Amino acid sequence: MGLVLSVCDFIYVMDFGKIIASGTPEEVRSNPEVIAAYLGEEAGEVQARSAEELRGMSDTAGE
Repeated sequence: MGLVLSVCDFIYVMDFGKIIASGTPEEVRSNPEVIAAYLGEEAGEVQARSAEELRGMSDTAGE
């Protein structure tokens, strides 16, 4: 994403075939929909749950 933001003057951002944002790199970078789709607010939560599950599995493996 950094390359696109540094070389383009105007950007269209798509998520699952739908345009979710358009504008200058600064506008796109701060758009909440772009942040959620590409930086993954939800993905972070999923990773945290997965890590907790893995820790739980390793705790019970030594019993």
